[in-house]
Amino acid sequence: MGRPNVGKSTLFNRLVRQRVALVDDAPGVTRDRREGNFEIGDNSYRVIDTAGLEEVFDESLEARMRRQTELAVQESDLVLFMIDARAGVTPVDEHFAQWLRRSGMAVVALANKAEGRAADSGVIEAYALGFGEAIPLSAEHGLGLVDLFLTIEDHAQAKLGTGDEGAGPDDLEDEAELGSEADDEERVIQLAIVGRPNVGKSTLVNQLVGSDRMLTGPEAGITRDAIALDWSYKDRPIRLVDTAGLRRRARVTDKVEKLSGADTLRSVRFAQVVVLLLDAQLAMEKQDLTIAEKVIQEGRALVIGLNKWDICDDRAATLQSLQDRLTRSLPQTRGIPVITLSALQGRNTERLMDAVLRIYGLWNRRLPTARLNDWLDMVTQAHPPPAPGGRRIRLKYITQPKTRPPSFAIFCSRPDGVPGSYLRYLENALRDDFDLPGIPIRISLRKGKNPYDKKTA
Repeated sequence: MGRPNVGKSTLFNRLVRQRVALVDDAPGVTRDRREGNFEIGDNSYRVIDTAGLEEVFDESLEARMRRQTELAVQESDLVLFMIDARAGVTPVDEHFAQWLRRSGMAVVALANKAEGRAADSGVIEAYALGFGEAIPLSAEHGLGLVDLFLTIEDHAQAKLGTGDEGAGPDDLEDEAELGSEADDEERVIQLAIVGRPNVGKSTLVNQLVGSDRMLTGPEAGITRDAIALDWSYKDRPIRLVDTAGLRRRARVTDKVEKLSGADTLRSVRFAQVVVLLLDAQLAMEKQDLTIAEKVIQEGRALVIGLNKWDICDDRAATLQSLQDRLTRSLPQTRGIPVITLSALQGRNTERLMDAVLRIYGLWNRRLPTARLNDWLDMVTQAHPPPAPGGRRIRLKYITQPKTRPPSFAIFCSRPDGVPGSYLRYLENALRDDFDLPGIPIRISLRKGKNPYDKKTA
């Protein structure tokens, strides 16, 4: 923790060895607390990146960010209090250092940006904070990390050595083994919540996890980082990702918002199921369709949540308008689940999660090859493929080489002669006959080998 722009997110990225936290020269980029893991030797640690601290105590956004940081401190065993060594100790640093001393937390002072002689005076000034000798380091260049790691390990050993308050090394190894076995038995579902700004994504995440974990408020665009939380629903492990709102690219001029948008799209690529949250009062706009198309192109399972349903005036017209828009604009994924809900009041959130589990099961579904080939014979007899140039196209064999999403390979005599309309016919038939609504389906055509053709034999 520390005041804005001292390098907390840079150190966080350095520790977890990934560029996951947004970093920019502008102060106040981080708003929500982000968690990650890193290792020192054989020991694993959980690290929390927090928002910059400011002396604000009203109901403003900065005050709500400060309260989130205070919650993170209360959950922690050790606080790394960071200052900018080049700027020295400021009144804001002194104020929060005093608060930390009163809290009784274990605190280590870090003097960041300590490369070069210009930082020497700031390192010396850090003694006045009352946390002993500050560790000079450079999060940007990785200097001073050895001293930081040794200090962290000393505090960890002191805590583990108290007996009941901590687990011993053997206990930690047992827990790790049990965790890996559980992961093998049941994969964690990667679930991303996406949508335009101010549709209620963070409010929904808070409602699901049962705490004010994400920063919320009336301001649009509060969330900037894609924040992942480990959670479970009906004993099913879920990695829940809250993302920044996506606006039209032409409207995005701020650099931080561009970074946030890229972070959101990266979360979609790594997700398995995506909940596209809409504002019931605005229904589905062009930007929502753009997001939905991106999710489908990435091959992810999609669920649409119609939020703020409790204040929607004409519910029947809103639902009908949404269904018509989906039918016209996303015909390739007929049957996308649409769940009406109120994230603020917690209405229908269980229905939403049940739809997530259901479509995840469809997204992972594998069909027997024998049934697929019986189906192929049936659909080709009912509607034979065209014969361009008078030459008949034979669809010989179908198999499903992969799931997530269901992907099918059809071996035929002339793959280049099958028109797109016939592929859509096959896809719709697959969806209807095998009950695969609302998920992307991939069909690829392959040319079978001809034993009498030297080029293909």
